[in-house]
Amino acid sequence: MRATSLTIDLILNNTKAYIDKKIIDCSIAIDNGKIFKVGKETRMPKAQKSLNLKNLLVLPGLIDIHVHLRDEGKAYKEDFYSGTAAAATGGITSVLDMPNNEPVTMSAETLRNRMHIAERRALVNVGFYSEFPTNVEEIKNIVEEGAVAFKLFLADQIGGLNIDNDDAVLDAFKSVGRLKSLVAVHAEDKALLEKTKNELKKSGYNNLGAFLKAHSEEVELKAIKRVLRISRKACVKVHFCHVSTKSGLETIVDAKKSGMQITCEATPHHLFLSANDLRRIGTSALTMPPIREQKNPMALLKGIKNGWVDFLATDHAPHAIKEKKADVVWNVKVGIPNLETIVPLLLTAVNRGQLSITDIVRLMAEKPAETFKLESRGYLKTGGDADLTVVDLKAKYKIDASKFHSKAKYSPFDQWKVKGKPVKTFVNGRLIMDEGEIVAGAGSGRIIRRKHV
Repeated sequence: MRATSLTIDLILNNTKAYIDKKIIDCSIAIDNGKIFKVGKETRMPKAQKSLNLKNLLVLPGLIDIHVHLRDEGKAYKEDFYSGTAAAATGGITSVLDMPNNEPVTMSAETLRNRMHIAERRALVNVGFYSEFPTNVEEIKNIVEEGAVAFKLFLADQIGGLNIDNDDAVLDAFKSVGRLKSLVAVHAEDKALLEKTKNELKKSGYNNLGAFLKAHSEEVELKAIKRVLRISRKACVKVHFCHVSTKSGLETIVDAKKSGMQITCEATPHHLFLSANDLRRIGTSALTMPPIREQKNPMALLKGIKNGWVDFLATDHAPHAIKEKKADVVWNVKVGIPNLETIVPLLLTAVNRGQLSITDIVRLMAEKPAETFKLESRGYLKTGGDADLTVVDLKAKYKIDASKFHSKAKYSPFDQWKVKGKPVKTFVNGRLIMDEGEIVAGAGSGRIIRRKHV
């Protein structure tokens, strides 16, 4: 930072900011991409530019730990520019990208290449997961290259690790644990899923009901129990992605109480939609794990209030619209674009008294930064990165998927009335999104790496 006698870059005046679990009236001084000072306007240094935020609320830059940005071989679905434009528009300043790409991210080389492409195109900060390599010896190289975590997809074979072999999974977990990294798990049991799916196909059942039956609550619970059983033998931090069931969450909570190093996330579609909505909307709302019966969203919301859920994440999974339609449900590409809807939906829940601003900041800023070792992020504090999400809690509007910055212009939340909107997004001190418009160029974001211990 520059000395106080010099002119700094920017001051945000007339704002409210979430700091130390309180909302305070203040000004925020930004210099060289960092927060220089937080305090009264009369005590701010001179700045090249000042911006009156008109009493809007500034949150620590929100972090989405579960995003599929596609690009490379799947760029027709989404690319680093369109995906990070969607993130910025949705008030997200950092995203962590999943590895089921073309090519699959599962080596130091594929990770390095992906980072190189993203740094020229990204508008927000991007970190990267890796799938497990075939040879566990390669895990160390991937960690040193900067992967934020490893992904274990249990519903199908994607990476190099044999997901059907408990001993192989245990060895991989131990390797990750020794390197102080983390494993994120898509918990659906492959054997039970395939068995039920094949039986349904043979019987001629190919509709939404068949999909829900194949991707049953038992499929999730069985996978969660398996991962817990294996991880008890390995000193490794395990994170459960998109928990969708009451029974799954309860099992995770019990494991936490026993002292296990585990975390879990919930998504907006599993929080705010039920299977009745899926039946009404159709295959455009199809995802894995699927949207569940009403008891499950209620349990997840309770889990947030009780502190059992550690993160809120989008599982932003865009596809071409034609891929979301098929006569046979098994041919539908699963996934929902959520980057531009999660914050408005959460702010609406805040306005309804279902959640609090503290919940949002804890689950989408503080806990992600701490767990994934994203230094200088997650909090509004002097010396921290100037990643800021500015929201208008009073703004009312309808979600319009046709205007998404994402290439995937569909949503199960299309035309929903919401109250609360991200209106400005600052990344490393730079204004990226202003009132829904992208005002910065490609490459404004940074590649972020998990701190290697």
